[in-house]
Amino acid sequence: MQWQGWFSLALTASVLITLVSSRIRPHLVMMAALSLLSIAGILNPADALAGFANSGLITVAAMFVVAAGMHASGAADLLIDRVLGNPATERGALARLFTPVVVLSAFLNNTPVVATLIPAVHSWSRRIGIAPSKLMIPLSYCAILGGTLTLIGTSTNLIVNAQYQTLTGNPGFSLFAITAVGLPVALGGLAFMWLFFPHWLPSREPDSAFANLREFTLEVAIDPHGPLVGRSVEQAGLRHLKRVYLVEIERDGAVVTAVSSQEPLQGGDRLVFAGDTEAITDLLRIKGIVPSADNAAAQVLLQQRPERCLVEAVVSPHCAAIGLAIRDARFRERYGAVVLAVARHGERIRGNLSTIMLQAGDTLLLEARPAFVTRQRYNRDFLLISDMGAETPRHGQATIAWVILIAAIGAASVGLISMLNAALLGAGLMLASGCCSVSQAEKSLDLNVIITIAASFALGTALEKTGVATFLAEHIIHLSRDSDWLLLILTYVTVSLLTEVITNNAAAILMLPIVLQITQMSGLNSEPFVFAIMMAASASFATPLGYQTNLMVYGPGNYHFADFLRVGIPMNLITGALTIGVLLLGWPLR
Repeated sequence: MQWQGWFSLALTASVLITLVSSRIRPHLVMMAALSLLSIAGILNPADALAGFANSGLITVAAMFVVAAGMHASGAADLLIDRVLGNPATERGALARLFTPVVVLSAFLNNTPVVATLIPAVHSWSRRIGIAPSKLMIPLSYCAILGGTLTLIGTSTNLIVNAQYQTLTGNPGFSLFAITAVGLPVALGGLAFMWLFFPHWLPSREPDSAFANLREFTLEVAIDPHGPLVGRSVEQAGLRHLKRVYLVEIERDGAVVTAVSSQEPLQGGDRLVFAGDTEAITDLLRIKGIVPSADNAAAQVLLQQRPERCLVEAVVSPHCAAIGLAIRDARFRERYGAVVLAVARHGERIRGNLSTIMLQAGDTLLLEARPAFVTRQRYNRDFLLISDMGAETPRHGQATIAWVILIAAIGAASVGLISMLNAALLGAGLMLASGCCSVSQAEKSLDLNVIITIAASFALGTALEKTGVATFLAEHIIHLSRDSDWLLLILTYVTVSLLTEVITNNAAAILMLPIVLQITQMSGLNSEPFVFAIMMAASASFATPLGYQTNLMVYGPGNYHFADFLRVGIPMNLITGALTIGVLLLGWPLR
């Protein structure tokens, strides 16, 4: 290889190390790599920016809007309401859950699908008397398996198909081309969950007054000029609140524990409660209680309270505030929000709220400006569980949303129009019919993901143009000792491992040119190898950090990290074995 090849190889390694070992956001890392490739002259402007005009990327963006229409119209809720019913057993509940989640995830991005269904499934679990911990991981895993059924089920499938067209000049794959692989794998995965998950998943219900809802540590303050100053805890109405109780009072640097009902309240007292979301909402309505924060934040809250909303969110592994104490994270300046409560592993965190060190997977209750929801609903800092001030679904448009989705899918599947045009037409009709508003469509566009994907194309193109793909392909072929089936297994395992440490889109885009070079040099059929990349990039079950939907159900399910390892590692193994087996049986490797 010439210097351009070694430069591209070193840059790729640096990108991988940075994504794994730092909290720098993927879109910034990928844009930096694109800039260096362009400045070094390795890629001309057309090649460097080709990803931003890629048809697959535009299709992904349009499908985000289609998903927003399904969510805002309540179309997804319509399916859930009619299918879930009242099962008597855990296996019956799983069987009822599988169909709607898989169907929705096959044609919509699974992140908004799971975000929409979490509150519905949580409420349903309470109604049928089954612990949420028995259903939340299956909800996430079903969405992941459903996404493997079609080319539009995940953004990864669309992007791999688009890059495959660019690199090979071939027409690409049809909407249901991957279904022959995804369907048996999904059926096998669902059967595995149905048989074993009722035994393996914990039945984790708090046995306190907070049953059915996870606990938060909530810190509030007594307004120095409010009516509660001088009153006792009982006189202030804070002793016998439902689903929330007073843990301690922090006053002038000292802590009053085991608080007496007759303890008088003083201005500036910081009260620590444990409770659930609805109880916290009621607590903040009591005159004389304000959110506990630094003075500047408190003044902002007092002045702008009518314009603020409560938001429940999970801390993403890419959040810049991870590892920082809440008081050092500058939530007000950085996000326009104040942390009111923190839950970790479904349990409240004791101690001073401001000193809590944030971790990925923490569930936060935030009081924020409405703009926070617009910026963060699909952002990489937080995965929103619920926006308590969200717009009411337009239930009158639910049927229209389903008609639009089915028409777009049908037109693309029979070849009447391309997937790009079907997605664009579907997005336009969702807006024109009022299924979602323009603001909802705008907030649905995950710009960080879109930029990451577009910039990743530049790195993939550099690997192909500079000979790095050929160089790596030769060594991988040598490692496999000319065994076709071993090459297929190595492809799947490599992408699967990369997906656990970097984004699934980036892992797939970086591996595709290398794999295509391997198949070309060895005279192999590239199709099963491309499908292996698609499947491996989606099948991430072992950790809550491996896939966004896993992290989203972490808090609502009251899970521990080990819960994902217990059921996720076997799921990774079973889906990997099924994928390799189906590809070896169904496709000739040469």
